[in-house]
Amino acid sequence: MALFDYKNSQFEISDEIKVAHRNYWQKLASPGSWWSGTERVSIAKATRGAFSCAFCKERKMALSPYNLQGSHDPVDGLSQTVIDAVHRVVTDQSRITQTYINENELKGLSKPAYVELVGVVVAVFSIDEFHRSLDVELETLPSPFRGEPTGYKPAKTGNDIGFVPTIPYDGAIGNERDLWSKGFGANVVRALSLVPDALRDWKELAAAQYIPLEKMRDYYQGDARALNRLQMELVAGRVSSINECFY
Repeated sequence: MALFDYKNSQFEISDEIKVAHRNYWQKLASPGSWWSGTERVSIAKATRGAFSCAFCKERKMALSPYNLQGSHDPVDGLSQTVIDAVHRVVTDQSRITQTYINENELKGLSKPAYVELVGVVVAVFSIDEFHRSLDVELETLPSPFRGEPTGYKPAKTGNDIGFVPTIPYDGAIGNERDLWSKGFGANVVRALSLVPDALRDWKELAAAQYIPLEKMRDYYQGDARALNRLQMELVAGRVSSINECFY
């Protein structure tokens, strides 16, 4: 069976979405900037396991979560520090703080590695949620490709927003000139820019599942969308509210 064919869906799924999902599965299995292909697929596996993790459920309900003793459901090849970061992004985002990021760095999870981790979690979770909304089975995780992470760092970063360094608003130049054009460097776009490929992956998925970044200021109904822009933003706002998105 072909990947992401959506034959069991009661709705017709556009080729644009199918291609974007297939492309990301290839990227997920490939070595990234800071994680190997095997590690990236393991991060995806940990993402799927977050909701069933007993320790996460206990911590989510606790008034003093940091005093709890316990461990997350294990995933081969990942430390408890990494699994905790994955699970926290999925189930307990509001408790992620600057202190937490800094402490993880002391435990060996660097900020660039954390950003790539977040990129993988967000992409896999969004694809999986698409499947859940259609009531179709989740796609089998890909077999990883061999190879080493590149260790690539963008030439120009700063600490003007968020908990991790980002490329400045006017810093999408050189190798990063494709990340955003002048006037489109919103904070939500810059959030993953410490790992440019993570941002590129997010942009491709967002363009298929939502709208391309370059069309963010266009408020007409495109031919490829069943909802008009106002309807899309109403859904997006409601989902953000349910997810307690502080951004």
